Amino acid sequence: MNLKRNMSIVTAVAVLQAFTVGSASAQPVDQGDVAVVTPVKVESLEVIKEEKQHTENVVEIKSSTASSKAESSEGDTEGSKSAVVETTPEAENDPATTDKAATTNESEEGSAIQDGTAEDDKTPATPATPATPAQVEQPATGTAAGTPGGDLTLYMNSNKMEQDGKSYLAGQPMTVKNGVSYVAIRALVDRVGYGVKYDNKTKETIIISGDNELRFKTNSKIYTVNGESRTMKGPAYQQKNTFMVPLTSITQALNISYKVNQSAKTVVLNLHKKPIASFVISQKEIFAGDTVDYVTSYSSPNGLEITNERWTGRQDSFDQAGTYTISYQVQDSNGQWSDPYSVTIQVLQPNLPPVAMFTTDKEQYKMGEKITYLDQSTDDEGKIEKTVWDNNPLAFFEPGPKTVTLTVTDNHGATDTYSKVINITNETLYNVSDFNLLFTPVGQKFTFNGGEVTSMEKVPYTYRDEASLLIRSNSPETVNTEGIVYQESSSGQTRFMIHHVNNTGKRVKMYVIATNNNPYPAVFEQQNMGFAGPTPFATVAGKLSIDKWFKSIQTGADQKKEYFEPGESKLILTELNKTPMKEGQVISLYSDAFSDYSLDYNVILVEENKDPFEALPTLPVLDRDGVHNRGTYPNATRVITYDQQVGATPARLPLGDNVSDPNLVGTDPMAYTDASNAGNFGVLYKITLSNVAPRTLISFNPRGGKYFGVALVNGQVVQIVDGSISINTSSEQSVLHRTGSSSESVTILFSAAPGSNLPVNLLFTPLPQEK
Repeated sequence: MNLKRNMSIVTAVAVLQAFTVGSASAQPVDQGDVAVVTPVKVESLEVIKEEKQHTENVVEIKSSTASSKAESSEGDTEGSKSAVVETTPEAENDPATTDKAATTNESEEGSAIQDGTAEDDKTPATPATPATPAQVEQPATGTAAGTPGGDLTLYMNSNKMEQDGKSYLAGQPMTVKNGVSYVAIRALVDRVGYGVKYDNKTKETIIISGDNELRFKTNSKIYTVNGESRTMKGPAYQQKNTFMVPLTSITQALNISYKVNQSAKTVVLNLHKKPIASFVISQKEIFAGDTVDYVTSYSSPNGLEITNERWTGRQDSFDQAGTYTISYQVQDSNGQWSDPYSVTIQVLQPNLPPVAMFTTDKEQYKMGEKITYLDQSTDDEGKIEKTVWDNNPLAFFEPGPKTVTLTVTDNHGATDTYSKVINITNETLYNVSDFNLLFTPVGQKFTFNGGEVTSMEKVPYTYRDEASLLIRSNSPETVNTEGIVYQESSSGQTRFMIHHVNNTGKRVKMYVIATNNNPYPAVFEQQNMGFAGPTPFATVAGKLSIDKWFKSIQTGADQKKEYFEPGESKLILTELNKTPMKEGQVISLYSDAFSDYSLDYNVILVEENKDPFEALPTLPVLDRDGVHNRGTYPNATRVITYDQQVGATPARLPLGDNVSDPNLVGTDPMAYTDASNAGNFGVLYKITLSNVAPRTLISFNPRGGKYFGVALVNGQVVQIVDGSISINTSSEQSVLHRTGSSSESVTILFSAAPGSNLPVNLLFTPLPQEK
């Protein structure tokens, strides 16, 4: 009797071992036949920090007796006890669910993470040794653990699962607890093909699917998806060394759709997720005969390896121009092909390089004789984007053969070069000085004896000032901290000149805040705008702001109005704050405006992400830097009219010298002191010369140092040296205008460009006779 009793115990232990060794794993059942326990090694299992060994068991049922025992075991679970209150995953979302199958994706909200343990945190007790040792091997048929196969069928209140025609046993049945459907997490992820590991430090069970990571804790409703906390329908828990979680926590997080069949008591997970393929062609344009560069990309939603690819219509190069469609697909390790990804390309006729060519009006020239170059370069598409000359002055002043070269580049980067030799004789037509006076183009500069300028007669002009209040915010020019760089109130005609450098070590923005502190509404009218920056180059910002200001005066394109209610504050001159200033960058602004009532203005600099209105009350008023100028100056438009003839003899008209052209006098309202506008920056000069002599050169000559700006001559914007070149010394002059064979009236609008130097002179020089 005792022997019989002992044998029963051994048998029970063996059966128990078959279901519990590595109970977190799914156990395949081969069509109801019982077999020996066959544990499988799972490479996806990993314990972080402190590794604990776990074994996954694959159970092949080989006899009807064992099968009936397994089925009996299925019924003896918490799930079977809860059958009367059974709720399927779909029913959790939709209480009105009927027996019809439905496809569902659930969502759950997240909250804070709590402490807990996981199934991998517990090392199972060593089972009794069976009579026949278990063999460690992969299943003979079906999909191996860790590799997703077809759709996975779960049975309610049962640990049975089916996939690809093969049955498996989970460590615990799919169970309904407090109205929530739970599954054994390890068995499920093995069948789905995801990785599972345990973090012994945080006590979390981790599921890995491609780039997605899910973390669960025992006895907690909180789980995380890629670090984001979410809330489950019920807490995770341990059941006989098996970690159980709500099924919908996994399906929702990993976007797994499923169908619920109430009559069959099954939940079918749709695991057939196709891989995704795409590609680009790196060339912007493809020409017949060119090698085509394909750059592919692909991914698997299930995190599977991509094992194969196929193309339709791909060619390494296309011999003929035309339209071609190319498709690309990839296949994952589960045999699933992606949908085709197609791109239609236009193959162009092979690009023909441009043809460089130029002619000169003569083949031989005297020294100092003007040479006319005629560019005759061509391109089959008419798109020559770059032209570079080498050794093509307007005249040569040394005899001998001279090689002139022209290189042109088309929009595809193809180039061509042409060179021509011209001969310079020993005869002289013009010397260098006369040639420059006669032929240097408008907007170009030439050198001369700058010492002669001070001996030239000054044009004895007089001026009158027009009412226009100048607010010059230019000190501290280099701003080292957040703060208010200028404060002022103004009504009527107002001009803003704002020029500052960021030296705060942070990305900042500048704002102008206007406030109506009157008991009645006010209107602010922006009349024109010249803004440049941010840029590291002060002279560039200064020139561009004046250039845009003059063009805005010409076109009137920047006019706008703002209406202010009593007590209301708004941002004005908003071009200033569109782009943050990096460390060392400069902004420069010129604008004329008008307001019908007095408005209070604050020019501020704050970190780029701060609200200027919230920051304003806390900002300090910044001090002057002691070098640059700030102030409020009335009468900032200076009108110069000269009716006597000028240009018959060399003469000059000084500006910004504080002698012929006195500095504006005003106040610094923040320092409560008088201020003198050194250089008269921000002053608009309207110069009318009613009688400029025939054949007179009008040019610009800096006297205070480097200058980089523009002027408006007879309504046309003229660069004081074209391009990015400045006029650097008092021995250079830039051509503004030449009169013809009769006297002319010439109008010039000028304002000193921020970042440049004053004073300057307008020079009037008689032209030599042409030969």
